[in-house]
Amino acid sequence: MLISQILDDAETIRVVARSGGKTRIINGARSVYSLAMEAARTGTGLEALIERKGYGETVDLDAAYKKGRLVSPINHPDPAHLHLTGTGLTHLGSAATRDSMHKKLSDGEEQLTDSMKMFRMGLEGGKPPKGQIGVQPEWFYKGNGTMAVAPGAALMSPAFAQDAGEEPEIAGIYVIGDDGAPFRVGFTLSNEFSDHVTERVNYLFLAHSKLRNASFGPEILIGDLPADIRGASRIWRDGKVLWEKPFLSGEANMSHTIANLEHHHFKYSAFRQPGDVHVHMFGTATLSFADGVRTEAGDTFEIEAKDFGLPLRNPLEIEKPVKVAVKAL
Repeated sequence: MLISQILDDAETIRVVARSGGKTRIINGARSVYSLAMEAARTGTGLEALIERKGYGETVDLDAAYKKGRLVSPINHPDPAHLHLTGTGLTHLGSAATRDSMHKKLSDGEEQLTDSMKMFRMGLEGGKPPKGQIGVQPEWFYKGNGTMAVAPGAALMSPAFAQDAGEEPEIAGIYVIGDDGAPFRVGFTLSNEFSDHVTERVNYLFLAHSKLRNASFGPEILIGDLPADIRGASRIWRDGKVLWEKPFLSGEANMSHTIANLEHHHFKYSAFRQPGDVHVHMFGTATLSFADGVRTEAGDTFEIEAKDFGLPLRNPLEIEKPVKVAVKAL
């Protein structure tokens, strides 16, 4: 089952679902967030709760997308309580891309970069036996719900950014129950939009490079993540495909299990605050930046994989410079 959120003609959020057939409005669902919290509080599976509520009128989801009526597939009434985070160096093909960005010069002596060390740790300990804890991955913070961009809306690159590059990833969507227990709503496509030039200057600039917009959706896949995900990432410019490459995800193509990545995120009590929403991105091995592409304002990113419904599309815009001054009280 795939679920998403649209705006009706009265600007009211409607939750819609489809499972191999027509897309229909879910009766009595004010938002995906309220639906997920109800499932957590009642101990009911999300799909079972949806079936119990029943369906209303059908919706042309593709037409709604083209009209700009889709919103992020989950949000929080208070954007400060939605957390955008992720992990890196988690995919079997990700080391070469990152290593080329972070390559260190030495006096003729080969040394492993920090990226390669982290990648090797994942290969050796990222998939522990069931019930055991594996090695922790690279982790990063992207911001709160104010940084989340709806499918179809523009990803805004700061004027001070040195690059504006896509990262096609799968994200896990979570809510925190009243008792502090994390519940997974499902999985979705995401564009973990980053500044790779800044990151390449020094690995310690990773945090700076990640504080950017991100987009996810349009639809959330309820249930288990497919083990072998095969999708495509592309950039459109002036109505033509500028760059295109397949991307792989799912545990068959990863050096960590999803359970291990989830453990190392939610082991922190700060991320188990009742009522919060988490969008946690699981990393990628495919970047246009690694192929020498420099994006421009007006380009459109497109990420798709058949298991996740409609593709995620976002145009690129560059923000105007902003002067920031601190005033003493």
